Amino acid sequence: MSVKAFKLVSAVEREMLMGDKNYINIECIECCGKNLYIGTNDCFIYHFLLDEKVSTAGKISFAATKQLHKYLGLKKPVSELKAASALTRLLVLCDNTITLVNMINLEPVPTGARIKGAVTFTLNENPVSGDPFCVEVCIISVKRRTIQMFMVFEDRVQIVKEVFTPEQPSAVAVDGYYLCLALTTQYIILNYNTGVSQDLFPYCSDEKRPIVKRIGRQEFLLAGPGGLGMFATVDGISQRAPVHWSENVIGAALCFPYVVALDDEFITVHSMLDQQQKQTLPFKEGHILQDFEGKVIVATNKGVYILVPLPLEKQIQDLLASHRVEEALVLAKGARRNIPKEKFQVMYKRILQQAGFIQFAQLQFLEAKELFR
Repeated sequence: MSVKAFKLVSAVEREMLMGDKNYINIECIECCGKNLYIGTNDCFIYHFLLDEKVSTAGKISFAATKQLHKYLGLKKPVSELKAASALTRLLVLCDNTITLVNMINLEPVPTGARIKGAVTFTLNENPVSGDPFCVEVCIISVKRRTIQMFMVFEDRVQIVKEVFTPEQPSAVAVDGYYLCLALTTQYIILNYNTGVSQDLFPYCSDEKRPIVKRIGRQEFLLAGPGGLGMFATVDGISQRAPVHWSENVIGAALCFPYVVALDDEFITVHSMLDQQQKQTLPFKEGHILQDFEGKVIVATNKGVYILVPLPLEKQIQDLLASHRVEEALVLAKGARRNIPKEKFQVMYKRILQQAGFIQFAQLQFLEAKELFR
């Protein structure tokens, strides 16, 4: 049964990006605060400022203002962008090279610092160095079966570690010293400090695109066999039941308490609290789905959209209005980590009372009595 958890709102229309140049495609996006960066197939980076507007009726819309665009001088697509806001740097992957550019004017750093030989890369959101003026970058190297760890400063880069993997890696996420890797035939957890690795479960990366996503401290979300979204900790165990995705999921994101997935026709929303599918949004030709500081963004080749979450209280009230008491209570308990303690207690008492009256009206007196208590 459906819940209206998100609303899809357009952020950047195709005309703003490409005008009448049909050959331009969006390859990657990065969002940091109000800054939205888009990398395209013709080697440009575009910088927009996103302003969220709320109408008197409570409707949310976004106004994107183009700041500037920059040509990187190659005939290759910009394949990945990551912001390091503490350094005011944007890390740009193009033609197997990661270049550092200024987040404001998109100019390369004067020292020309770069990382060569990267197939793909990710940032360590739980860094081990403790240096606030450095980001830790993990790359899958063009060298076969090799992962490299770098420390990236404002104007220089430094290699920290090179790790060899039993099979060719195709996707990676990092938490502290732990790497969660999609290899050719399986997912593994590898501690790059000790070299100890742990097999998770089999997966054929030749048939499907692997998904490896850090969702919290020492926990990852993976696209498993049989269309399952699987959770795994760095100890190689799962503390949550899997969610049932379609077989051809392209991307996944987390917006607590929901896991959002994209396939070639739909955006689906599953609850992490009861694993049920809560919402389906038709979305054709999507190829990017990512979350940035709680903001979930999807993109086609030509446009960028934001999935705006409806307030949890509104979602709970909608469930109660549909007499879906159990789901409302599960969501209310799950909302505890998103709402200040005092406010939560007042809200939760009111929800228990409403739920009690609903059960009472359905002649479920024992359940109602428990809720009223």
